Amino acid sequence: MMIIQYYLYLALGIVALGIELWALLDCARRKPADFERAYKRTKGFWLALTGGATAVGVLSVLGSSLGLLLFQLAAVIAACVYLADVKPAIGSSRGRGNSNQGPYGPW
Repeated sequence: MMIIQYYLYLALGIVALGIELWALLDCARRKPADFERAYKRTKGFWLALTGGATAVGVLSVLGSSLGLLLFQLAAVIAACVYLADVKPAIGSSRGRGNSNQGPYGPW
């Protein structure tokens, strides 16, 4: 039974690490002006937050101890907040060149 639990936590840790890496890499490729244009916190803030989340994810996968469970949860939540709130706001704040474009096409 303990072996099943170990592999389940390991699989969930790997999935969480993938989400955290996705958030970190997306944040790193954005321009600092995009964050200001979308009225979000600075790029440095989000890089630190997603970088810290990724570090916790790496430690949890390599160490896979249950003592980091609360930190793992906080890390994946921070990455998900970036992906669900900041990333779409930054994408929609960019100028697309045509002022009559809605989110799903022309009006």
